[in-house]
Amino acid sequence: MDGGWDHQMQVLDPTTDSRGYRSALGAFATGVTIVTTDSDEGPVGITVNSFSSVSLDPPLVLWSPAKGSNRFHHFAEAKHFAIHVLHSHQRYICEGFARSKTAFEGLDWEVGDHGVPIIGGCLACFECDLEASHDAGDHVIQVGRVRRAAFREGAPLLFQSGKLVSLPG
Repeated sequence: MDGGWDHQMQVLDPTTDSRGYRSALGAFATGVTIVTTDSDEGPVGITVNSFSSVSLDPPLVLWSPAKGSNRFHHFAEAKHFAIHVLHSHQRYICEGFARSKTAFEGLDWEVGDHGVPIIGGCLACFECDLEASHDAGDHVIQVGRVRRAAFREGAPLLFQSGKLVSLPG
C-alpha cells in the first residue's frame, strides 16, 4: 500500500450505506456482556456488546444502550447496574437476555448492592454506580463508576460479523 485504502477493502460512505457501515463495524470482535439492574418491574437485563474500560483511577467503564430498545427506560433511569462479561459456555444467557429482559429463570444469580442482580459463572462482573450519561446519536453512553469487581480465568464469548463466536481452548 502507498498510504491509501487497501485495494481489497470495500470503501463506503457511512451516511448513505448503513448496511455496509454495520458490516465494517462487525469486523471488530467484541466481548459479550449482560447488563442488569433493578427496576420497578423487578430485575431486568439486556445483552450488550458496547462495553469498554475508560479509566483505572477512578475506576470507570462504559456501555451504550440503544434509545430504540424497549428496555431503554429501565437502564436510562438506573442509578446502579452490573456488567457481566460472559464465558464462552454462556451463550444461552446471551440468547436469553436478547429475547427477554427477565431471562433470570434457571440462572445462578443473587442480589448484589442496591438490589442489582449479579449473575454467577461469568468471567467478570462490575458493580457500578452511574457516573455520567452522554447523548450519542441513537444511543446513550452510560459511564459507570465501578464499586466492586470480580473475575476468573476462562475463554470469552465474542460477537463478530453478526454472530457469536468462541476462541479455541
